Amino acid sequence: MTTPVGRRIVLAAVACGAVIAAGCASNPATGGADVVTMSEKKEIDIGRQMHPKVLQQYGRYNDERLQAYVNDVGQRLAAKGDRPGITWTFTVLDSQETNAFALPGGYIYITRGIMSYLNSEAELAAVLGHEIGHVTARHAVRQQTGATAAGVGATLIAVLTGSGSLANIANVAGSALISGYGRDMELEADSLGARYIGNLGYDPEAMIDVVRLLKNQEMFEIQRAREENREPRVYHGVFSSHPDNDTRLKEVVASAGEVARGEQRQPGEHRPDNRDVYLSRITGLPVGASEAQGVTRGTRFYHADMGFTVAFPTGWLVQNQPAKLVGATPQKDVTLQLFVMPYPPGTTPEQFLAQNLKGTRTERGEPLEVNGLPGYTAIAQNVSLPWGNKGPARYAVIYMNNQAFVFFGSSRITSALAAHDAVLLSSIKTFRRLRQREFETADPDRILVVRATPQTTIESLAKSSPIEKYAAQQLRLLNDLYPDKEPTAGQPIKIVK
Repeated sequence: MTTPVGRRIVLAAVACGAVIAAGCASNPATGGADVVTMSEKKEIDIGRQMHPKVLQQYGRYNDERLQAYVNDVGQRLAAKGDRPGITWTFTVLDSQETNAFALPGGYIYITRGIMSYLNSEAELAAVLGHEIGHVTARHAVRQQTGATAAGVGATLIAVLTGSGSLANIANVAGSALISGYGRDMELEADSLGARYIGNLGYDPEAMIDVVRLLKNQEMFEIQRAREENREPRVYHGVFSSHPDNDTRLKEVVASAGEVARGEQRQPGEHRPDNRDVYLSRITGLPVGASEAQGVTRGTRFYHADMGFTVAFPTGWLVQNQPAKLVGATPQKDVTLQLFVMPYPPGTTPEQFLAQNLKGTRTERGEPLEVNGLPGYTAIAQNVSLPWGNKGPARYAVIYMNNQAFVFFGSSRITSALAAHDAVLLSSIKTFRRLRQREFETADPDRILVVRATPQTTIESLAKSSPIEKYAAQQLRLLNDLYPDKEPTAGQPIKIVK
């Protein structure tokens, strides 16, 4: 009689034999047979090739002390894993997104955005362990094989990062971009991650803690995004695939904890959650945009590194994206975008704009002098607009510090550009160099850690916080006190200053 385990082996063998041109390999983490079309060398090569593209898209956070700390925790976890023979790379990304992901071959990424919500080294280890689990179980390879068989195309990078923009960078084909691995793979990564952190002496229950606090953050982010008429920025992986009271999750974490206790080289070894150590490492971490990205105060944007500021109309929404700055009306029917580009030496602003709009008919071109800076502006006809249609757009270029600052203003209703053009030009003309006293304003809000007194309440901290919206809710989320808990005397509390 075939046992359940034996039946799974037989089925896996049948599957391997049924897939033409696919390889069958033993999964290094689970020991099961996987149908794969990618060798380990190819897997590692993909990670190596995509690594610089990830850094280009997100930026590497410029804090070597924090990078070294995360790398140390990650390397110790990976050494307890099932693929110690590959080279592991751990990187903190300069992104306010709440995200962590892995590329094939041992490239693990965690954003400073998600790190701001974690409260201990054990929770950091849980996030890293989960992503290590994806790599050790070869989930990317298995997902890619399934996607290829289904005719979806090479959706690998979108799967790993949840990022459509990275999919474009990677020239990923296929219109059906898969976001996430699916619940079974996510739970398997949870199980493996819990075992790895248990092997290192942390309490595997840290995995549950992380799910709870990030699930709270996700619910608040979805509510806030709905109010602000934008897409929510949420973690793509396991923390969006099941609730914190998920029975299966608790079962796999508990089971992994038992296995970890049996696998530890030194039985009974226990590592504290290192809350104070972790909080000391993230002290000074930017909340929101970093100095290298520029910060928004109200509707005015400041960039200390590049030394400029620009203001958008009152009431507009300002979004700082990796490749551009975007201001838009609340209805998002009128936008003004700002790009930064190098310009050829000896080229005037008028020549620069003509070269970049080659073949496009322009009208009402005229020189600009904006706060002592040379520029040029014109209306371009029949250009591609952000909404997918074509129509007129206001272009302007301003030279400063050997860079061309290019403005692109447009209206969803093409015939309405004339009605909004004066506002667009008015905003463009607010562009100027930062004044010396404004460099402090351009410094981002940062995390500081204080000890709660018997009188400390979240509301009292919120009143003195620079957080402009939902300060109390955000402070509760940062300290795992959501939705209505209060700190206890002596408790270390993250505030924003």
